[in-house]
Amino acid sequence: MKGLLLDLDGVFYVGDEAVPGAAATARWLRAQDVPHLFLTNTTSRPRASIVERLRRLGIEVDLAGILTPCVAALAWLTERGLTRPALFVPDDTAHEFADLDPLRITASEPPDAVVVGDMGERWDFATLNRAFRLLMTPHRPPLVALGMTRYWRAPDGLRLDTGAFVAALAAASGTEPVVLGKPSAAFYASAVQVLGAHPDEVVMVGDDIRTDVEGAQSAGLDGVLVRTGKFSQADLGDAVRPAAVLDSIAALPDWWQSRSS
Repeated sequence: MKGLLLDLDGVFYVGDEAVPGAAATARWLRAQDVPHLFLTNTTSRPRASIVERLRRLGIEVDLAGILTPCVAALAWLTERGLTRPALFVPDDTAHEFADLDPLRITASEPPDAVVVGDMGERWDFATLNRAFRLLMTPHRPPLVALGMTRYWRAPDGLRLDTGAFVAALAAASGTEPVVLGKPSAAFYASAVQVLGAHPDEVVMVGDDIRTDVEGAQSAGLDGVLVRTGKFSQADLGDAVRPAAVLDSIAALPDWWQSRSS
């Protein structure tokens, strides 16, 4: 094995609290010079905010060490000359698309694309319907999904995530979404490329049996499940079989060393 892809929310932290042992594991990764990349579907905040949050939790990382759907989406849109997307993302996250000239979602002109991320409680009927109407304009712009995570565990319990709203828009408009986040095989391939490895040399560690483990396996990687975050005991009866199930990210160093020896 040559590299690790590591989910953040539910793995290194839950809500505003670090998972016990998470900071020590991050230090071990750096000390052992294990090639790794933090891979997250978080679109509710920009990478700079994620970096600052991790540092407050004792986890040192720079922008280049985090791959988000916004980074992948910016590259996808730029490659295709789609410079006027309508962004259904939080205001702070919209700054990740500063190299483009995005439309306000209330603009009258049709967009080049409709980009959907996690807006949390800002989603309401009017906003969702606005995205639907833009998708139904005559030139039928692509629906760009910043991940397809169904839900996540917040301090007050489970909350709907991007995938639920993308699924509604896709069903209503008859549009197949372009997924630029987990569990997209293309997103995993981009991460593996950053590590300079082959898929069968890389392990994805996450708390979601579908998005993290099954998504990684479908892209040719191994998937490891941790018993934190959104983990449920029912996951162990799923048809998806992880390469390992760890009590938490704190157990990763021992597992990695046992596999690498």
